[in-house]
Amino acid sequence: MPANRFNNFNNYGIGIGLRVPHYQHILSRKPTVDWFEIISENFMVDGGRPLKVLDQILEQYRVVQHGVAMYLGSTDGLDRTHLRKLKRLVRRTNTPWVSDHLCWGSVDGRYTHDLLPLPYTFAAAAHVAQRIREVRDYLEVPILVENVSSYAEFHASEMTEWEFLSEVVEKADAGILLDVNNIYVSSQNHNFNPYDYLNHIPHDRVGQIHIAGHSKFEKYILDTHDHPVLDPVWKMYAHATKRTGATATLLEWDDRIPSFDEVHREALKAAKFCTPAEGGFAADGDASPKNNDVRGASLSPA
Repeated sequence: MPANRFNNFNNYGIGIGLRVPHYQHILSRKPTVDWFEIISENFMVDGGRPLKVLDQILEQYRVVQHGVAMYLGSTDGLDRTHLRKLKRLVRRTNTPWVSDHLCWGSVDGRYTHDLLPLPYTFAAAAHVAQRIREVRDYLEVPILVENVSSYAEFHASEMTEWEFLSEVVEKADAGILLDVNNIYVSSQNHNFNPYDYLNHIPHDRVGQIHIAGHSKFEKYILDTHDHPVLDPVWKMYAHATKRTGATATLLEWDDRIPSFDEVHREALKAAKFCTPAEGGFAADGDASPKNNDVRGASLSPA
């Protein structure tokens, strides 16, 4: 199941986000890492240091693109300039898939620079699905859509969030970037069972998984990505991998970023949920280099 058409039949292991504080360490020490995820918008430029570093990374590592500004749920027309730059980057990185969020974030050409939740209606699902198909056809790579963390709900919603996600990807024939931490955050903010979410999505469409840390406040939980993954999220991740198989997993750590080694060690904790005996990731985190075509078997779904 993990190597499927939604991740272009690539069975990647455990990756981490490529972040500026780690550039020097990565380029000088050349640590063993399965793959790096980049924020596409940080590299959609004509030149300069970002592309110079990216080209050096691409010489040794596999890279996957993750976007934060496509706003697939917005009602504005798709930004063709953005898409042209994105496609140019897709060709540069040879990313096997592109991901972005199931959200909206712009109105009449004005951008919030935030990942805002959608009303869970059939009309919204049809609208988003059509835009996903247009983007996929233009970029010519599979598209994964990520569930976002949310802090407000719409009275107009006609279904649960997991039913909405399922409706969108089925209509769009797209894949899912399953963010386990976001599910946990939203479940605590909106009082639903996160395991209902994990159990009732189309598992065969999951092409990638995100894990991250969050922060607890008195009345809500915030998706902060600024410290290690908490135990409830690890437990959900273990359950998710039983459903999806050993799927390409990315640790997000985007604020108060510690040393590369600390981030890498935290990411490799995911390996214990997918051991070699089960056909998953290497428990010691010994990643395959870019040019070594390693393919693991999937876990059997529960």
